[in-house]
Amino acid sequence: MGPVRAEVMWQAVRDALEAAATDEDRPLRVLDIGGGTGGDAVRVAAEGHEVVVVDPSPDALAALARRADDAGVPISQLLGDTEDLAEHIESASIDLVLCHGVVEHVDDPVTALREVARTLAPSGRLSIVVPGRVSAAIARAVAGDFQAAQALVERPVAHWDPDEHGPRRYFSEELDALLAAAGFRPAATRGLRVFADLVPSAVVDVETGARESLFALERAARERHEFAACSGGLQQIACLELS
Repeated sequence: MGPVRAEVMWQAVRDALEAAATDEDRPLRVLDIGGGTGGDAVRVAAEGHEVVVVDPSPDALAALARRADDAGVPISQLLGDTEDLAEHIESASIDLVLCHGVVEHVDDPVTALREVARTLAPSGRLSIVVPGRVSAAIARAVAGDFQAAQALVERPVAHWDPDEHGPRRYFSEELDALLAAAGFRPAATRGLRVFADLVPSAVVDVETGARESLFALERAARERHEFAACSGGLQQIACLELS
């Protein structure tokens, strides 16, 4: 079992795979945007699904190729970002898009997600993960940086410049609005790392059964909106708005 953060993220991927499952007896076609070195992509491919990883880093894709080769699984690679999807990914060809840790960095999240929507089959699903704003503000305040905490509380996401302010942080309703603007039907927000970011690694790594207990706690809390709102990451598994 890998690091706690990676295992919590893998649970989010597992949930997305289950949501995207079809009645047809065939592998899912999965597009992993910003998939990097393939920590999740290789595990998805190992379950028999067809995976394409898109990433702007040649070094990350080289590491992905080595990891996939070691695991004995086929994974397609595309050097680029959402702007390059139109040239390489057919419309309505993908069952599941993983967009984890991406839109908080791009210049135009709505345009990026509209291109993602183009690739999805009508019954497809988008799993999106963004950093939570509440948890970030609390962390800044606890560290004594009250001005930064106040900025996180007050700054409109529409006026957020990632180059100046760092990666965007979202309230759940801001994530809803982003998805709706890009042509998706928002779903319930799930929390990621509700507790995992707060627990010292020494506790998890040393105490017998602590990791399993922490994962069980995360699973119990992540779908309750009260806890999701203050988690380190926010996930939605959205479908296309077809009406």
